[in-house]
Amino acid sequence: MKKITVFLFFSLFLFALNGQHANFNSQRNWSLHKKELQIGFGATQFNGDLGGAEGIGRDYSLKDIDWPSTGLAFWLGYRQRFHPYFATTTSLCVFNLKGDDSLSEEVMRNTRNLHFRSIGIEIQQRLEFIFAANEKFGSTYNLPGQYSKKNRSQQYYIFGGIGLCYFNPKARNEDGEWTSLRKLRTENQDKPYSPLTLTMPMGFGFRIGVSKTWRVGVELAYVKTFTDYMDDVSTVYADPINLSPEAVYLANPVSGNPSFAPGQQRGDPDQKDAYYHMNVVFTRNITYKDYGRQRTKLNLKSAGRYKV
Repeated sequence: MKKITVFLFFSLFLFALNGQHANFNSQRNWSLHKKELQIGFGATQFNGDLGGAEGIGRDYSLKDIDWPSTGLAFWLGYRQRFHPYFATTTSLCVFNLKGDDSLSEEVMRNTRNLHFRSIGIEIQQRLEFIFAANEKFGSTYNLPGQYSKKNRSQQYYIFGGIGLCYFNPKARNEDGEWTSLRKLRTENQDKPYSPLTLTMPMGFGFRIGVSKTWRVGVELAYVKTFTDYMDDVSTVYADPINLSPEAVYLANPVSGNPSFAPGQQRGDPDQKDAYYHMNVVFTRNITYKDYGRQRTKLNLKSAGRYKV
């Protein structure tokens, strides 16, 4: 497995080098898109202790995705291209996560019968490596001796970064009302866990130009967190004597089952929570106010009618 991973990484590296030399055309082209605004919509999927697919839970695996628990995401970002191969993006993402044991086909998780939902608000700062691109710009004014060309704008990239995410897991109580779980300390914690966690987003994407100012693309991202409480589940079942009446039910909805006695495993504290994003991202070039002037200079220069 390690040999295959090394081979794939080496192949991607060679492809990236070849793509860079073959497809990046000049600084004049990429610099016309230095500053961009982004807006995106997409889907999220939680990867933690609750829910999941059939069989034993698989940490950090797409095989453990619970499709009925897919959430939605909204994205705003500002992108700064500072090099032909590199860009940095600052973004705000608002999304919802959810998980439900009753949807799992794994017997023990289904019997456990825990569930949650949470709004996430995340700020990210990430670095993009554009490993392949085709950025060509055709004639605008069809100067004498020139012929019209189609504009091309394609980018393929990987990214990584750091972020800060707010979360607040909730579950339905015995009356069917959604209740915040953090304040209840359902595992009898000494104090409520923090509603903030650092994150490490990583992924890949592509974008293509659909006009002189707009691009559209797709991004797939895996986001690692540094908390195990996004779903309010981490360690073992607490003794009901130490919990409030509302917390007793939400900590163990199947109380009385000998499989879930106090002190027995409720979650997996050795693995932190994570989630996935798949977003469709629309990008607006805000360097466009200089775009026409630069294009005119380039065309005049190529026709021998402009001197720098």
